[in-house]
Amino acid sequence: MFCNILKASRCYYLSREAFRLPSVIIGSVSYSGIFTTMREVKVKGASGFCSLDSGEESQILQSESASDSHRQASLNVQFTPEIEKKYVHHVYDAIAPHFSSTRFAKWPKVANFLSSLPSGSLVLDAGCGNGKYLGFNPDCFFIGCDISAPLIKICADRGHEVLVADAVDLPYRTGFGDAAISIAVLHHLSTEGRRKKAIEELIRVVRKGGLVLITVWAVEQEDKSLVAKWTPLTEKYGEEWIGPGSPHVRSPSSRTLQSIPETEESSLGECKKESDQSATQSLQEKTSQSESYLGTSCDVKDANDQQEYFVPWHLPYHRAEVSGASACALANGLAKKDDKKGAVVYNRYYHVFIEGELERLVAGMKDAVIVDRFFDKSNWCIVLKKTL
Repeated sequence: MFCNILKASRCYYLSREAFRLPSVIIGSVSYSGIFTTMREVKVKGASGFCSLDSGEESQILQSESASDSHRQASLNVQFTPEIEKKYVHHVYDAIAPHFSSTRFAKWPKVANFLSSLPSGSLVLDAGCGNGKYLGFNPDCFFIGCDISAPLIKICADRGHEVLVADAVDLPYRTGFGDAAISIAVLHHLSTEGRRKKAIEELIRVVRKGGLVLITVWAVEQEDKSLVAKWTPLTEKYGEEWIGPGSPHVRSPSSRTLQSIPETEESSLGECKKESDQSATQSLQEKTSQSESYLGTSCDVKDANDQQEYFVPWHLPYHRAEVSGASACALANGLAKKDDKKGAVVYNRYYHVFIEGELERLVAGMKDAVIVDRFFDKSNWCIVLKKTL
């Protein structure tokens, strides 16, 4: 009885004190608020007519320039590219119920990590999906977040502490958690800068000595049977949507791309209208080119170099009719029908990771060290420990 009271008390404390940004509570789901603050510039001096010599003025201008550059870089990383909005956010909103129905098995390595945490640990799950790991260790406290509001509603309906938030701008206070996990999330971020920022956020929100577990889909796969179901993004497509520097050129020693098992099918979400019809038409043309590329010229060398993919999700017709999300997606060109399979097919964007890529993203970070790395169920995984 006493333990239950303590647990309830801490949960109340966590819900009030965990967040560094204001949050809006809708029902039992929290939506983090993103606010900008105006800079206040103060000039010391008794008179309002103060003057600066050239050296002081130069220093101030340099400082302002550096600050503005840092701020602009941060904003650029936090700005969500259209490919993620259309082929990650909108897709998972649309398929949330059925996606959730396929997500119940716990990966042994993740389960072992959570089970090893000390009793009373606060675990932050960034990209929690349907919440299958929330509450896994009954001796720990869990708070989850995800960019998909429909998935977060599923978590909330199950009684979890959750909120809608972006992986590159977590709403938790610095150093608040004892551990953090990011399971199969980073591969949905379309630039190296955003992937790195997401890792920095995971490190920021845990205390000194806290642990961070990250898993991502790997290029090196165990199941080779379904590779033809993936659509590789052509180089032209990648340059327009992903930006310079990604996808990376893989080294000749890297192994051949294999398939990730796709036993999943999907469901539906909210109807989201796309205002930019011309961009959608252009995107359809590029997707068609990519599919042609996959069927005619995808030789071994091309497969070795490929890291950017569309991975299909098949939503059965009988589930697609529950709401207008699929009809909306079909009208906007964000999904297509497959009458042979009786399903609406959505494409999900993935950047699959090569061996060592995850470690390289962490290499320049001074506040964390890698304490473990492993390959598990066609995923590259690392465990970080915060040092500062």
